[in-house]
Amino acid sequence: MGFQLTARDRQRLHGVHLDLVRVVERAALTSPIRFTVLEGLRTLETQRRYMAQGKSKTLNSRHLTGHAVDLAPLEDDGDVSWHWPFYHKLAAAVKASASAAGVPLEWGGDWRNFKDGPHWQLPFKAYPK
Repeated sequence: MGFQLTARDRQRLHGVHLDLVRVVERAALTSPIRFTVLEGLRTLETQRRYMAQGKSKTLNSRHLTGHAVDLAPLEDDGDVSWHWPFYHKLAAAVKASASAAGVPLEWGGDWRNFKDGPHWQLPFKAYPK
């Protein structure tokens, strides 16, 4: 299917590591479902707020350094979907795009604890701060 990222998606990628941006752009061109960029680079203030709300478990988030991005699949009407089957479809496209680009990538949906379907990050080992 594939699609073009919107201007809002591209704005949300501002400050994100270029390797991760390349993966997201490639995934958009090949994904069987549309998705949106929810968030990329994040401030420490926002991270603290997310921790207080239970949306995050760390102050060491890769979002703080531009090494993470949150992506969400879209329903046919353009609304964000929170249904896990859509995240698995999106994950396949993003993982294939990362592999094709030679970029190591971690998905929050693969984590054992605190599953985070929207979250994608460049690994600390390959991309130190």
